[in-house]
Amino acid sequence: MLTELVIASHNQGKIAEFKNMLSPLGVTVYSAAELNLPDVEETGTTFAENAQIKAETLSSLTQKPCLADDSGLCVHTLNNAPGVYSARYAPNRNFDLAMTKLIDELKSSGSSDWSAHFSCVLALKIPHQPTRFYEGRVDGNITPNRRGNNGFGYDPIFIPQGFNKTFAEMEAKEKADISHRGRAVKLFLNKEFNV
Repeated sequence: MLTELVIASHNQGKIAEFKNMLSPLGVTVYSAAELNLPDVEETGTTFAENAQIKAETLSSLTQKPCLADDSGLCVHTLNNAPGVYSARYAPNRNFDLAMTKLIDELKSSGSSDWSAHFSCVLALKIPHQPTRFYEGRVDGNITPNRRGNNGFGYDPIFIPQGFNKTFAEMEAKEKADISHRGRAVKLFLNKEFNV
């Protein structure tokens, strides 16, 4: 069983989510920043490829089990953009600019279909074992008005199906129960920890 895990991310919001989910299981979680590990360039064309590149690179550097994820927002009318480029959609990863750009593109598309989904693929690399993958998805819609102060990234403009509030209006536990990352983590926990 895993007792320690490197999370291949420098995103503090993401690290906090993983620590909340894994610390009750007795897993010591390290962020890439805590171990002074570099950002790994995401050169893949899919979420799975990017997650695999990060997990395998940092596991090799640390000789520890490493969990990486790649996730993004896929807006159906925009041919699933920003997709794998979600974090790089605006200069300097400024999500305020990214949300403005996305809403402007949707408005100028003339489409009334503002449906979207978040996808997340986790890649777990344990030294001397094949990389394992866990995928989660949540469908919903984009709202033109930002709402809420919780979460990060595109959370203020994404309303998951079956809800009337954005991810940014939800408490962390409520979001984790239904989010793409939460669903991928549940699969991971079920397989790796029988939870």
